[in-house]
Parts: sequence; structure tokens; C-alpha cells
Amino acid sequence: MSSRTSWLGPGMTRRLLTAVAAGAAAELAALGLIGAAAWLITRAAEQPPLAALSVAIVAVRAFATSRGVFRYAERLAGHDVALRAQATTREKLYRALIPSGPLGHRGADLLSRMVDDTDAVQDLLVRCLLPAVAALVSAVAALTAAAFLLPAAALALLAGLLVAGLLLPTVTAAAARRWSARLAPARAELAARVADLVHGSADLAANGAGDQALTAAAEADERLAALERRQARANAAALALGTLAQGLTAAAIVLLAQRSGVGQVATAVLALTALVSFEPVLPLAAAGERSAGVTAALRRLGEIRATPPAVPEPSEPASPPRAPLTVEVDDLVVRHAPGRAPALDGVSLRLTPGKRVAVVGPSGAGKSTLLSALMRTTGFESGTIRINGVDVRELSPDDVRASITGLTQDPYVFRASLRDNLRLAGPEAGDEELAGAVRRARLSGWVERTGWDAMLGEDGRTVSGGQLQRLALARALLHDPEVLVLDEPAEALDGGTADALMADLLDATHGRTTLLVTHRLHGLEGVDEIIVLEGGRVVQRGHHDELVTVPGYYRDLWESEALTTAG
Repeated sequence: MSSRTSWLGPGMTRRLLTAVAAGAAAELAALGLIGAAAWLITRAAEQPPLAALSVAIVAVRAFATSRGVFRYAERLAGHDVALRAQATTREKLYRALIPSGPLGHRGADLLSRMVDDTDAVQDLLVRCLLPAVAALVSAVAALTAAAFLLPAAALALLAGLLVAGLLLPTVTAAAARRWSARLAPARAELAARVADLVHGSADLAANGAGDQALTAAAEADERLAALERRQARANAAALALGTLAQGLTAAAIVLLAQRSGVGQVATAVLALTALVSFEPVLPLAAAGERSAGVTAALRRLGEIRATPPAVPEPSEPASPPRAPLTVEVDDLVVRHAPGRAPALDGVSLRLTPGKRVAVVGPSGAGKSTLLSALMRTTGFESGTIRINGVDVRELSPDDVRASITGLTQDPYVFRASLRDNLRLAGPEAGDEELAGAVRRARLSGWVERTGWDAMLGEDGRTVSGGQLQRLALARALLHDPEVLVLDEPAEALDGGTADALMADLLDATHGRTTLLVTHRLHGLEGVDEIIVLEGGRVVQRGHHDELVTVPGYYRDLWESEALTTAG
């Protein structure tokens, strides 16, 4: 059980045992209720004195009341522990994703794992574990009572219970495994297709691919529906066979009781006890089928949790660095995969307090990789990165990211108000601080038109690319880290707005440590040093005035930009 319940948090084992005990007590009360009621009805038909029935009358009332109480307690405790376990599983999944990244999965697939697969924890408890324990306790009690009244009836009941509670669940579980491993990926594929239709509807329409995408989504839906129909047929067949076993067992017990001459009262008690003992056993066939899906879902969750982090946490992290910070990068080599060419090869730079450094170069030169290594979201093969003389591998990645962060590529916008999206970077920020960050990011006009409480669509679907970039920039300025990194802050902006933004940005970062990655050279004459990367190597470095006089990538780009502006 420990391997399957490692997601149980502290204190939840006690809640689980409470739910198990309450469920077992509810089934015993149901069994006692039917047995007492059967005895009371058949004995009353013989018209004995009322005093002879008083104990049975009280027992019926007690079992009926206690059954409801225990059932309520079982539902309350069972769902409490199931929901807590589900929340714990999701929390652990989120924590596994933070250092590991998206693991190469599509967003819809990750969403499927976070929602559908984590529901498997709840199903494992509520639909598999608790019913199995309750059925076992009820079966043992029913067999004990039958053995006391008529041993032959106990053997018939045992045979029927084994068929309904062991054979059928085993068969349904085996059948479910044939397609359960395909069911979760099929759901993820459908979710991905639907997400593509919703998020990419404009692009699909512009490229005339809408019908093709709809067809692909319909095919994915049909594949999922076919698998679910097979599940439904298996469940229906298992339930029908279980009900048949229940009826045949009760009939066999009645025949045995009549032949043995145990009397009408005992016959009624045996028959009705046999019937009710199957009630908690019959759902086990569906539980067996569900267990296969639960196993596949937990295995998919385990794939994420077992993935090693991109940047390992040191066993004993050093103390967090204190301002002012000096960041030194020496001979840094980063390789994204073994055997591949290095994304960074021997890169060195030095960021002293208040120094502003710009990194330029063509796409794929390694600029964003350099930022990732500095923020400890990507490991490095060799070389060193030191903060105030301490190797970053000795520091907690969270402490590094708290000091070195800012605007990265693909910023995310949540479906929340503009104010709340900004406050992600500064939860305690007041309106004046928010307004200052917005002003420096040149978003004041947009905010005045929409208002602070304007709702933004999920993933920034309701804002333009330029607005999204400036919103992310406002977040970075509001967070105000010791070392501000800016990855293409003017991306997706028109030339005039981009130049104005760069001018405001350089003015706002005056006197603070900044590492700027950009394709635009306008305004870089104000930074302290410019580093030119090509193929992961530093090919030029110096001040703007020096680089524009030396043949190379920087001067070529500067001249091209000047011609574009003049045109």
C-alpha cells in the first residue's frame, strides 16, 4: 500500500482508517438490518407474544439508524481524505514541474495529467479501496452467520461471493488493461486538439486549415468514444453477471435450506442475508475495471515526478546572496543534449553593481540560454557562475532566481484583472507602485482606456503582442530584483514604440545592474558593455562607439537598422 499511497500527506492515514472503519460498520449495519428484519417478519407471521419480538424490533431500529450514521461518516471521511490526497498529489506535481520544465509535453497533455490523472487518486480511494474493504468485511460477516445457521448454505454463499467479488473484478481488470493505457493518452490528444481549435482559431482560419483541424478533433473524439463504449459494455456485462450470481446463489441457498429443514425463519434470514451480502460486492467489478485506469494514470503522474530536475538542489544550500551583487561568468559551456553542439561555448562576462550589459546576436546564438543559465533554469556542463564569489551550484535555485530575474520569453497572462496580473510580481504593491511600473513600460494609455479591473483573457488572448510584452516588462520592473534580466523587451512592437520603450527602459535602469538581450541596437550607446554572440561564442565585445567602427555582425546590423529607419 505504501507505493500507491505515498501521496498521502501527514494525518491522512488516520482519516483513511476512519473512513474504512465507518464504511465497514455501515455494511455490517445493513447486513444486521436485513437479517433482523427477515427474522422479525417471518417470526411475526407465526403470531408469537409481542414480548418475543421486542428485541428484534429494537435491533431493526438500531441497525437502520446506525447504518445512516455510519454511511454519512464514511462519505464524509472518505471524500475528505480523497480530496486531501488529490490536492497533495497536484501540489507535488506542480513542485515537480517547477524545476523540470514542461518535459516536452503539450500544454493540453499536462492539463490532462493535472486534472484527469490526479482524479485517479480520488478514484483509488473512493471507488476502489473503500468498497473493497467494506465488501470484505460484509462477506466475512455474512459467511459467519450462514455457517452458524446452515454450513452448506455458507459454502454456496462463498462460491457466489468469489464469483462476484473476485473472478469478475479480475476479468474486468484484465480486459480494461487492454485499452486503459490508451484511454488517458486519447483524452490528452482530444484535449490538445480542442485547445488548438480554441487558441489557434484565428491562425487556422487565416491558413485555411480550420476544416482539417476540425476533422482531426472529430477523429480524436471518435477514438476516445470507442474506448469509452468498450468500457461501458464491460461494466454492463460485469454487473449483469454479478446480478445473475446473486440470484443463483440466493436460489441455491433457499433450496438447501428447504432440504435441510431448518425452518421458515432461518430460510428467510439466510436468503435475505445472502442477497444483501452481494450489495457491497457487486460494485467491485466496476472497481476492478477502474483500477486499470487508475494504475495507468498514476504511472503517468509518476513519469513527471520521477523526472530529475534540470537544475539539482544542493543538499546543504549556502546562505542567500546579499546586495549589492557581483555576478561573474567564466568559460561557461552549456549543452542541451549529450553529443550536440554546445549552445554556449566559453562565454564569460562580469556584472558589477550598477553595470548594464547588452547581449546581441542572431537567433540561435545562445542569448536566451545564457539568461536561463544565470537564472538556474538550465544547467551547464563546465565553467562557473559566481554570485559574490559563491558558485551558484552551492546556492538554492530559488534564491538565485529571487536575485536574478525579470522579463523572459513567452510571458504568461492569467484570466484575471489587469491589477491582479501585475501584482503577481509584487503582491504588496500599492496603486502608486503599480502606476509607476505601468508608466515606465509605456502602458499608461492602455490602462486609462481599459481600467485596472479589466479582465484579461487566459494566456493573453485578449491583448496584443505588444501589450503582452509591455505588461511582462511592467511586472519585471515592479518585482525590482537585484539583477534585472530583460529578454527581448521590444519584441512584437512597431519601430517607433520599440525605440521609445527602449529609451524609457534604459532611463529606468540607470544605475542598476541590468542584463539586456535584444535584436534592436537603438539606444545601446547608453549601456556600459555590449557582448556579441554567434554560434554560442563571444565574437565581439565593447562599447557601442567601438563596435560600430569594427567590421562584424554588430556594425552590419547597425547599418541595416539605420537604413530601415531612414527608409
